[in-house]
Amino acid sequence: MRRRPSKLVTLPEHVIATPARLAAATAHLSAAPIIGFDTEFVGEDSYRPELCLVQVSSSQALFVIDPFACGPLDAFWEVMTDPAKVIVVHAGREDLRICNFAAGKAPAKVYDVQVAAGLAGLSWPIGYAGLVSELLGHRMNKGETLTDWRRRPLAAAQLRYAFDDVRFLLPAHKKLTDRLTRDQRLEWAEEEFVTFTDKAVADDVTAERWRRVKGTGGFDPRGLAAVRELHAWRDGFAHRVNRPARMLMRDDVLAEIARRLPKSLDDLQNLRGLPRGEQDAILSAVSRARALAADELPGVEPKESDSPQITLMANLLGVVLTDLCSRMKLASNLVATTSDLKAVARSRACGGELPDVQLTRGWRGRHILPELLAVLDGHHALRVVKPTSLAPLAYLPVSEPLPAADATLADGPEESAET
Repeated sequence: MRRRPSKLVTLPEHVIATPARLAAATAHLSAAPIIGFDTEFVGEDSYRPELCLVQVSSSQALFVIDPFACGPLDAFWEVMTDPAKVIVVHAGREDLRICNFAAGKAPAKVYDVQVAAGLAGLSWPIGYAGLVSELLGHRMNKGETLTDWRRRPLAAAQLRYAFDDVRFLLPAHKKLTDRLTRDQRLEWAEEEFVTFTDKAVADDVTAERWRRVKGTGGFDPRGLAAVRELHAWRDGFAHRVNRPARMLMRDDVLAEIARRLPKSLDDLQNLRGLPRGEQDAILSAVSRARALAADELPGVEPKESDSPQITLMANLLGVVLTDLCSRMKLASNLVATTSDLKAVARSRACGGELPDVQLTRGWRGRHILPELLAVLDGHHALRVVKPTSLAPLAYLPVSEPLPAADATLADGPEESAET
């Protein structure tokens, strides 16, 4: 049964295409405590996405700002990064990155309605149209998804789409905040928003992006060093000419160069897919990798090969997590990943400290992890009490030690044979 649409206030819509109108819109927004924010950009053929449109909303008006027509947006970005303002987005990673690049910093207080939805009983990650439908009962027309936003003039359908992208942000913010407050999860959401913002604008240097180059599995440390140097060269080259890095040189070509470790221009002659005029720079990158001392080479990442017992325990934790999140009306895939569950099971199996993963930090570590550990450590037993329920399990305290027969089985087949 479709939800009855929430009654929304009809707000005036303003297209901002002159410096004077931009100044008036910025003045209006400077007095707004909460601002909805979205952008339209094209990123397929440039190093950084090209900003084509900015959409913002206050409780009193909607604005579509044309950055091609209204001049510099410096004063606007100052408003967006004002520490006193809450900036509401949906799946706003790229929007925050655009703001960070333009203003040198991201908004201080971000509220992502997609993240909030996962903490308030909706699925995660939920699309904007789905969120608006499920939360507010309104249908959105998403027909302009593949629009080339660089072209002018903008058609009426494009403007309608652009206004709709911020029309529902503040009403969704209000509804979700009410739910989170009722369920005492607003603090959880605020933790998530900080982490989300940090990840969105991080330089990603520590993440070793070069390790994600395809075709480098099985490389030795010297080959990996070449991958690292070539990746850094390619990224700098892409930045310089404002083109996507993989468009300038594909991953498989980069990996092949790192595998061959060429020493001269002749060694590169038989390779296709090299950017014109960059052969010397490529050889210099490889040469830097060749010159590294052994202790400067990157390590080969070990492949995780968990025992069947670890996999079994992680699967058990997954069952408990799904059941627990169903009871708590949480999106389980927002709470923890399979990798998190394996890491916790691995730490318990080897008697080590808990791993530093998302599941062991913040609100997850305080409210979710103890329930999982109670089962993993044998303090709670599971029982199926209502198979037709969305949460069919009951958790029973274990007050007695395992019977001798069960304890023998728990030791494993080798120990049993010795007994």
